[in-house]
Amino acid sequence: MNAAVFKKLRFLRYQDLDWKTVLLILVIVSVFVRFPFFFRDYVDRDESTFILMGQSWVNGHLPYTQLWDLKPPITFLYFAIIIKIFGKSFFAIRLFGAVMVALTSLFTYGVAIKITTKKVAFWTAIFCVFFQSLFGSLQGVMSEHICTFFFVAALYLLVYQNDAKWFFTSGLLLGLSVMTKLNMAYPVFCLGLYFLWEGFYGNHAWKNIKNLVFMGTGFFVTIACTAIPYYLQGDTQVWWKSVFEAPLAYSEGRFHSPWRTLPYVGTIILLLGSGFYLKLIDWKSKNIQLLTIVVIGILISYVQSGKVNGHYLIQLYPFILIPLGMAVAKLPPIQKKYRAVIAVLLILVPMESYLEYGNVISNKIKKGSFYNGEGIDVPRYIIDHNLKTEHIFFTEYHIGYWILDETPPTKPATHPSNITREELFPYMNNPRKSGVEELKYIMEVIRPKTLVARKGKKIFDKKLLGYNNYIDEYLENHYQLEATVGRGLIYQRLK
Repeated sequence: MNAAVFKKLRFLRYQDLDWKTVLLILVIVSVFVRFPFFFRDYVDRDESTFILMGQSWVNGHLPYTQLWDLKPPITFLYFAIIIKIFGKSFFAIRLFGAVMVALTSLFTYGVAIKITTKKVAFWTAIFCVFFQSLFGSLQGVMSEHICTFFFVAALYLLVYQNDAKWFFTSGLLLGLSVMTKLNMAYPVFCLGLYFLWEGFYGNHAWKNIKNLVFMGTGFFVTIACTAIPYYLQGDTQVWWKSVFEAPLAYSEGRFHSPWRTLPYVGTIILLLGSGFYLKLIDWKSKNIQLLTIVVIGILISYVQSGKVNGHYLIQLYPFILIPLGMAVAKLPPIQKKYRAVIAVLLILVPMESYLEYGNVISNKIKKGSFYNGEGIDVPRYIIDHNLKTEHIFFTEYHIGYWILDETPPTKPATHPSNITREELFPYMNNPRKSGVEELKYIMEVIRPKTLVARKGKKIFDKKLLGYNNYIDEYLENHYQLEATVGRGLIYQRLK
């Protein structure tokens, strides 16, 4: 964030804030923090997979029919729309992601000002941008960014409106959230239970029940709309198995355990519980109850899945930052002599962005391009040296398929790690039944002329000895190393 923005914030009168000003500031902060990552090949491998799925849709193939990934279709629709309009543009994908983060934070601000002061709401929104953009692989566009945007927008409507048409609209948005990331069904279900309880035991029982029915109707309308394209093609079973059955099978995978989620779940419960116990957060507030219900639903989804990656927490931040901001505001004010220290720390928060700005400038000086990363440099090398790209196999940097106008060799290879997720094969309509069989099919039947791996890293998870032993031995006997580009290893098949 530059000095001019800080100067403006320093003399800001919070009571004079309007929505346009808040949105402008949030967009400036979001774009500033995320801008240097607009030029990165990828930050998280999942984003590369979403891009491939979106491109496949643009090419006329519904999700799960040509390529396959474990996300509902609205995730891929975001990327498909941008690719359709702007072509193959990392910049456009990340720019709209930055705007989406700003809008999510704006709706968070809107919810917060119904509960607390404008000052607390404003800084909650600022930190909502930070927490959705920093501290891990959050600078790309993840499915969590998209689903959280829809959910916070829906919650905003539920906080401000109390008639049937707006409950229906919120239901549409909640449906979009779930059809972006299925685990959001848990907080939606918890919200439904809350409104059902309020309908039977609160005031205006009939109106509350009617609103709940309209919200549920909107929710199921969205779900049904995602099925229509598959119904028209006679592929409804593909939609059902990929969207609903596969995630349940994935949550029962071998590396998933509810116990692994306890550090995250326990920390959030401890923070909220302490705030309620110390009366820093007013439990009697209906809007605080709504936030708490949503947080509980998200935490339950983490426990059920048995896994919490860093980007999963994006779903929590808007809902947990509001009560935490309220609690912090009730602590003794910071002494004047420490305020300069706080300002310096605030400036240092986006340190990852500063480092990436340096990386972008360095890459421009050395290689003549702002765009950087092996996912870009490796395909450039392949093009410059006229290497064979037909049936190319990216075990790493698979965004390279997109740059080279190629597709993964098989459905499970859309995301390289899916090759090892045998529990998902039945839902892909995949003829091979095991991961090793799939890998052998790629290497021995498709026989890619070019294979890309990563230096210093096993091709598959180090726990999967059978996979790694097979492919290491196969590469040694049938391939030679053509080039090393950064950390990218480019192998050519022996004649």
